[in-house]
Amino acid sequence: DWIGLSLDSAGTGQTAYHLFSNPSGVQMDALNTPSSGERFEADLLWDSAARLTDDGYVVEIRLPLQSIRFSSGDEVKMGILFWRRISRSGVSYSWPEMPPGQWVFNRHAHLVFNNLSQPRLIEVLPSITYGISQTRAAPNQWNDAVHKGDVGLSGKFGITSNITLDGTINPDFSQVESDAFQVEVNQRFPIFYSEKRPFFMEGMGLFNIAGTGGDGNMRTAVHTRRIVNPSWGSKLTGTAGKLTFGLLNASDQSPQDIGDRGEAVAGKNKLFTIGRATYSLGQSNYIGAIAVDTEHAGRHNRVVGSDLSVKLTPSQDFSATFLTSQTGITSTTNSHPTASQITYSYNTRRYTWSNQVEHYGRDFQMDTAFYNRTGFTSGWSFGEVNFYPKEGGWLKRVHPFYWTKRGRDQVQDGNEEFLNAGMRFDFTRQGFLSISHTRGHEPWRGQRYKTGGRINMFGSVQILRWLGVNGNFNNGNAIYYDSVNPFQGKASNGGLGITLQPNQHINQSIDYNSVRFDRASTGERVFSVDIVNLKTTYQFDRHFLVRLLEQYDSSNHRLLTDLLASYELVPGTVFHAGYGSLYEKRDFQAGRLLPNGGNYMTV
Repeated sequence: DWIGLSLDSAGTGQTAYHLFSNPSGVQMDALNTPSSGERFEADLLWDSAARLTDDGYVVEIRLPLQSIRFSSGDEVKMGILFWRRISRSGVSYSWPEMPPGQWVFNRHAHLVFNNLSQPRLIEVLPSITYGISQTRAAPNQWNDAVHKGDVGLSGKFGITSNITLDGTINPDFSQVESDAFQVEVNQRFPIFYSEKRPFFMEGMGLFNIAGTGGDGNMRTAVHTRRIVNPSWGSKLTGTAGKLTFGLLNASDQSPQDIGDRGEAVAGKNKLFTIGRATYSLGQSNYIGAIAVDTEHAGRHNRVVGSDLSVKLTPSQDFSATFLTSQTGITSTTNSHPTASQITYSYNTRRYTWSNQVEHYGRDFQMDTAFYNRTGFTSGWSFGEVNFYPKEGGWLKRVHPFYWTKRGRDQVQDGNEEFLNAGMRFDFTRQGFLSISHTRGHEPWRGQRYKTGGRINMFGSVQILRWLGVNGNFNNGNAIYYDSVNPFQGKASNGGLGITLQPNQHINQSIDYNSVRFDRASTGERVFSVDIVNLKTTYQFDRHFLVRLLEQYDSSNHRLLTDLLASYELVPGTVFHAGYGSLYEKRDFQAGRLLPNGGNYMTV
């Protein structure tokens, strides 16, 4: 159970702060934009308090003016909306009312302040880090311990009441939680790891463009995990009337070697420059532009583009995006390949219907983005009908659905088609169940393979106040994505997740995933993978927590352990202490430790 509010402090219908508090006063916050929805990477400075009563609870929120952006003046207009989520019954309440198919920007109530001015914002956040690390030299021998101290500095300066400059020098992210292990074997597309570093998380929803995420090819146009090890970074964000803008610069000390140029790029930083602007066309409507430039040892990648997002009616949305890129080394450049998409959605309490058409040129490249592939044209369609049983029962909604996709893959030289149809059910206690069947074909290395004949099931439920369970299973036709010798296979995938929260202090999550892949012609087992991710958090009070991560990957023979203690003195001032170890299965041959052999050892 929790209480939330949405505040459009600029009054433009383009950005809203979302603040949440549970009955214990524990916070969560997000930044909401029309192009990216809610982004929970935000880390705002605000205060919350809560108190249990005989018939419920009371939450109080205090939001400093320095934490939000608005234009000072005699009459400052904002938008505000409140809601409550009762998770156990699956019901939400809001004021003003928020009908299905509409979102906060269409429903904000008007809030007017007279003679409101924003105090000058100045934040200085120094970081001091000291670490000790050791690596294994041989099975029974450690290298000498390496002691390293480091100092960094981050800051925030309010140029005006609605324009802010953020900067960081030699940032330290050692307290950031390790990525959960994922299945990496036989993956056609790259694996996405979300951003967790504070400097890059705040306000990044602005840099998203329309039509990305979800079932689209591009997950995000600006994936700051591409900036691996920044030596410095700066970020300018703000609003001016109906214009919202952002400019991100960073220098990466350990960039990816795109093009495998080896020694030509060794020791050379990569410079990122990203500009983004949107112009409001009304509540949640905008036209935007993006420009990206990366420079690395004579190689450059430049992308410019525009996007449009319009709410045609309260139940209809339309968006379009066009991008063009140029990539080259020194004076040599290629052509200007493009990427584009058009999306239309219709959403009411009874019906949902969404459609998207995409095209990505074979040579299109965008170094800052995360996308699956290039060289294809395709379209997909999703539809569902919602039925609501009698109120008061345990079954809240039944919705049959379909999702279909057809396209032409120029790189793999073939057509692709895919159909997934099934039923979804919503229950009380946050219960959800989806059962579907898929049929389809996919080209790979000039051949056509089956990807259908697959049964898919996944669901979740909060069984007790302290116990939540989720799981998934699917099996059917699959492809072994080898570049030289691909073949038709059969795969089964399963997963189980358990969340234990016996009291307000401890939270334990257990996630297990497995993959089994067999050759279709003979039934021979090709590979099997087991992934386990365990996370335990003990929250002593609002200030002090301890977090333990334990992760296992059978395919890479890895066992990771991370322990972190974190104490927040006041918002913005935090002390961290941690320990980490990595166990890998290795052989010692010719004076070297080789992976995936021998016994497990700490490396």
